[in-house]
Amino acid sequence: MLVEDVFFPRQGRLVMATGRIERGRVRKGDAVELVGFGGDALAHVTDIDMSGLRVDEASAGMNVGLLLPGPTAGAMERGQVLAAPGSIGAHIAFAADITLLPEEQGGAEVLTGESLDFYVRATAVRGMVTLSPETDALHPVHLGTVTVKLERPVALEEGQSFAFRLHGRAAGSGMVTQLLR
Repeated sequence: MLVEDVFFPRQGRLVMATGRIERGRVRKGDAVELVGFGGDALAHVTDIDMSGLRVDEASAGMNVGLLLPGPTAGAMERGQVLAAPGSIGAHIAFAADITLLPEEQGGAEVLTGESLDFYVRATAVRGMVTLSPETDALHPVHLGTVTVKLERPVALEEGQSFAFRLHGRAAGSGMVTQLLR
C-alpha cells in the first residue's frame, strides 16, 4: 500500500497510514514493513479503517487506513510503501527507458549530469541522470536509455513507471528496466 497520508488519531499511541492497496490483501494482525526514504520499520496492523468502518481484511483496489503502533511507525511519511516483509525493496539507483515530451508540451534537452525531479507513485525525489555512452544528449520526443541515481531510497520494482520534471516543468516519463546497487 502506498502511504498517501499519515494521521495520529490517539496522541503517540497509534499512527494511521492511509492509501490505496495496489495488490494482495492485508488482515488485522498482519506484519507490514515500511519501505522507502531509509525507513525500515516492521509493525503489526492493529486495525483497518475503510470509510469510517472497521474491517478485518482489505484487498487490492481498496482505499483504507491502517492503524499501526505509534513508536514503530512514527517516522512514516507520504510516498513510502507498506508491504509484506521482504516483498519490495528501496533503491537509489536504476536503469530506465525514458521518453521526452514534445517541446511545445515542456520537453527539453536532457544531458548527462542533469538533475531531474522524479515522481514514483506519490513520491517526489530528486535524481541525477546519466545517458548511455553512445548518446551525448536526448532531445524532445526522443526515447533513450538512462541510469538514474536518486538522493533518497525509494520503493521500486522493475517495470515501475514514473514521470519526471526538468527545471520545474513536466519533461517526460519512463519505466524502470533494471534495479542497480
